[in-house]
Formats: sequence, C-alpha cells, structure tokens
Amino acid sequence: MKCILCEGDTKKFWKSKNREFVECTNCGGIQLLPRFYISEKAEEARYLTHNNDVEDLRYQDFVKPITSRILKDFSTEQSGLDYGCGNGPVTTSQLEKKGYTISLYDLYFYPNKEVLKTKYDFIICCEVMEHFSAPNKEFSELASLLKPGGKLYCKTSLYSEKIDFDNWYYKNDVTHIFFYTAKSLQWIKDNLDFSALEIHPNAIVFSK
Repeated sequence: MKCILCEGDTKKFWKSKNREFVECTNCGGIQLLPRFYISEKAEEARYLTHNNDVEDLRYQDFVKPITSRILKDFSTEQSGLDYGCGNGPVTTSQLEKKGYTISLYDLYFYPNKEVLKTKYDFIICCEVMEHFSAPNKEFSELASLLKPGGKLYCKTSLYSEKIDFDNWYYKNDVTHIFFYTAKSLQWIKDNLDFSALEIHPNAIVFSK
C-alpha cells in the first residue's frame, strides 16, 4: 500500500494475529493496514470507555504541555479550536478558566462542522493525530483553519528506532492507525502549508 500521509512506498514492519503494520520508506511513518481498522461505531464505543473527567488532576497534568504553551503564546483576545476534543475536553476546560474562548469539534461528541468554517489563532489536537485515517487531508485542513502566524499544538507518542515495537503500549490501542516519526512531522511541515515545526518531549507545535 501507499503511505496515507505522503503517498510513499511502504514495506512490511510488524505483524501479529490481529493486526499488521507497514513502514513508509519515504517519511518513516508506521501505519496499520486498512483491513484492520475498526468500525466507527466500535471506535466511538472505545472512546466512551475513556475516563476523561475534566476535573481529574492527572488528566490536567497530562495536557499541561499544551495549555502552558498556549498561555504563553496567545492572549484571551485570540480564538482557539479544540479539534478532536473527545467527550471530556480538559484542555479547553483549563483554558476557559483563564478566560480563553475555544470552539469544540469532535467527529462523535461535538460534530458541529460550522466551527470548521472560520479561522483560528491556535488549534489544539491532543492525542488525536494517531487516529487520522487520512492524515494528509486532515493536516491540510488544520493548516487552512489557522490564521497567518497561528499555531497547531499536537500531542502524540512519536515512534523512533529506539522503541521496542513489540512491547510498545501505544500500538495496542485498536483505534491508533498511524504513528509518526520526526521525519513524518518534517514532511508535514514542508508539504502541508506550515512554516515552522517544534518537537518537544511532550508537545509538537506547527506554525502557519
């Protein structure tokens, strides 16, 4: 199959009884073969099992690498979008307490496509990009939703050769389709209308 991000060639990477992944020879992304994708109904049911309590201190700490950067980079006069916010949008909850105005979009829980018809100063994409079945299209759309100088804040677990894929917990979530590498992120920056990329230990920032 061709890579669902960059359309490069892929090669065999990892296989078990229930799932099979290939590796892109161009951008280095690791992706699940489409025949192993679960249905949207099963995916939604899986998300409903997540205990996304916005008052959970551990959950708040988990998103802090993103919230702290937004607090530093943008004022309350600027607008944001929480893309793929899920049923417990903790990042938005934390920022709203500080006076920020943020729109919500989620395929299952906040499916209001009207919010995708405007542009934002910043976009939050926390633990979402690994679920993209068409990352090229979705990152292009996210770039188009940013105002000039805007920023896209992402959080995901990146793959590198240092990781033992056999024992990597992140691959075990059946809703995870694509695992990014630093090379994959650079490809996104270079090809999908972003001007800059920052890779931090717990956050990824694309600038328009």
